[in-house]
Amino acid sequence: MSESHPETVVITGGTAGIGRATAREFARHGCNVAVLARGKDGLDATRRDIEELGGRAVTIPTDVADWRAVEAAADRTEQELGPIDIWVNNAFAGIFSRFMDVTPDEYERVTQVTYLGQVNGTRAALKRMLPRGRGKIVLVGSALAYRGIPLQSAYCGAKHAIQGFIDSVRCELLHEKTNVTITMVQMPGVNTPQFDWIRAKLPGQPRPVGKVYQPEVAARAIYAAAHDTRKEMLVGLPTVEAVWGNKVASSMLDEYLAATGFKSQQRPERVSPDRKDNLFEPVAGDHGAHGSFDDEAVDSSTELWMTEHKKQLGLAALGAAAIAGAGFMLRSSSRQPQRGRSKAKGRS
Repeated sequence: MSESHPETVVITGGTAGIGRATAREFARHGCNVAVLARGKDGLDATRRDIEELGGRAVTIPTDVADWRAVEAAADRTEQELGPIDIWVNNAFAGIFSRFMDVTPDEYERVTQVTYLGQVNGTRAALKRMLPRGRGKIVLVGSALAYRGIPLQSAYCGAKHAIQGFIDSVRCELLHEKTNVTITMVQMPGVNTPQFDWIRAKLPGQPRPVGKVYQPEVAARAIYAAAHDTRKEMLVGLPTVEAVWGNKVASSMLDEYLAATGFKSQQRPERVSPDRKDNLFEPVAGDHGAHGSFDDEAVDSSTELWMTEHKKQLGLAALGAAAIAGAGFMLRSSSRQPQRGRSKAKGRS
């Protein structure tokens, strides 16, 4: 990106939580940002954030489950901001409930938004990027794309589906030898407002599992992924543990989560009978990026830091290797004359 040609970025679900923090992150870097979401209050507030940070903004009321609406939003973005350089598929829906308590309509809705929403966004992006031969798509995933947990079967299933989706699409892009690339960012538990508005059929109010990260950590990871060509980025130690733990001890994790996974996803506070959720309609108001867990959320990730500093780390590793190699050569050369003198003495 240059000052004369700022990047044009589309962020779905960009008005709250990770999406809101991501909109701010790209705006800080001078990008033009199109935000696709349903709620007017959140769209208006996000527009103000982007403009205050120096970016140009277009906010478009969009339900990502509707592919025609996504196509129309992509057209409007390019008309108002120029060719799309980066598309971030972040929008999702969820429900905290035992599987048998989820209705077919609820399950379908979560799948349409969380899985097909990313499919629709990717299609709209590729339709515009492939003819130009450049562009970046970021899929926002989760540790739960690898390791399903109880009470979130619809969400876990959708994130697993995205995992298979990127495998297939990335192979096709590699086959076509295009400069359009796609990366999936696997997230840990994040302190977002979703836990206050997600549909819940539980005694206790929902909460993230394990260590909680601030949404700005997720936003920095998405920005890094948008400027990288790798297939996948893992954010936070819990994500690494979930991915590798499921590879080596999946059945043991089933037993562990059966014993702990219900209580660990609920707060002591009871779910209110008049609780409003955003499964089918947005909840009015500006909900911002942060949720109710500021007192425990952390604002850094070692894994993300290593990604952000990979060039420096690579140079440091090369330097260390060079020093080690030089030391080995010096030690070897210092020993060679000694061996020569010993042989000469033996011949005399």
